[in-house]
Amino acid sequence: MAMEKLMAFKKNLLCFILLNFIAANAYAEIYKRVDADGRVTYSNTKTKGAVKLELDPDANTISNDRPKPATTANKRTATPGDFPRVDKDTQNQRDDKRKDILLSELEAEKLALEEAKKAYAEGESKPEVYQKRNANGTTSTFRNVPKFQEKMKNLQAEVDNHQRNVELLQKEIDLLN
Repeated sequence: MAMEKLMAFKKNLLCFILLNFIAANAYAEIYKRVDADGRVTYSNTKTKGAVKLELDPDANTISNDRPKPATTANKRTATPGDFPRVDKDTQNQRDDKRKDILLSELEAEKLALEEAKKAYAEGESKPEVYQKRNANGTTSTFRNVPKFQEKMKNLQAEVDNHQRNVELLQKEIDLLN
């Protein structure tokens, strides 16, 4: 469940970055289509059921030509008196619950890391090969090095991804302590 949420978050983040890049660097028409399952697709070509998005190219431009405020840059404003407050015990309970969630996600990610490492070791021990029939009727076996390298690259990326997730979760847990 946590992995699905993480993958969905990464997919949404990638879409957001991609759309901002496209909108900022190209003035093409962009179409949005929602299929029957609720999946959203963006494209620069019109397809059946797609709606053209009206984007203002200037709205995506970041400008630093705003005047600087006369006050000091790091001056903090006071919290309004009617701002909702949480007592210390409630906040501690929330922090404890968050820590429990992070710890369970960390354990799941460590298991996924171990599985990825096993898959890498297994993939490393099984080279990609193909057989070719010779003119005399015998067959020769050859290594398919590019296919093997691609497979190992993908397996290494999985290991690296899980390792990075473990490190980030551990860092987040350490901040709670």
